[in-house]
Amino acid sequence: MAGKKQFDVDLVLDAAMVQFWRAGYADTSVDDLSRVTGLNRSSLYSSLGDKESLYLRCLDRYATRYGERYDQALSSAPEEPLRAIREFFEVTLRRIADPDLPDGCLVAQTAMAIPVLSPRIAARATEALSLQRARLRTALNAAKLADADDFAVHLAAVNQSLAVMSRAGASPEQLQTIVDISMSALSQALQARS
Repeated sequence: MAGKKQFDVDLVLDAAMVQFWRAGYADTSVDDLSRVTGLNRSSLYSSLGDKESLYLRCLDRYATRYGERYDQALSSAPEEPLRAIREFFEVTLRRIADPDLPDGCLVAQTAMAIPVLSPRIAARATEALSLQRARLRTALNAAKLADADDFAVHLAAVNQSLAVMSRAGASPEQLQTIVDISMSALSQALQARS
């Protein structure tokens, strides 16, 4: 159609997601979004909605992208629960180590800002965190772990803390130590189940 600018929505959403991830919702302006996406303000609003709507789309995109990776990692939990949980953490550690991505986690960053975010964004962040706990609970229940609920809460909290600690400058070795300690506790719990 003449006069209508064409663009790749996936590329635009990825650029916006990285900007929000890097700077956070409050510190990302529409001008920042325009700069990183290459779209002017009116194109952003008419194609992708206001800043809040765009953030929600980016948060959903992020949660889906990494959620699929977590699901894949946890798929072997009934047969090999320790390997599955270690692979779950590896998804996070690989993301943190990727030099092309910002430090931390968009969901963790959003959760930390909940007191100053809109109820819609806060609810979406809470939902993403709940889904991560549910994934872990399902995997640990499949492994017949008696305290699956408690361990799911713990492992989800550890996973989010990896993102926060990485953003605060923790080394890869320190992050690995955090994972190893949680894996040791899980190993003991799995051994005690029989």
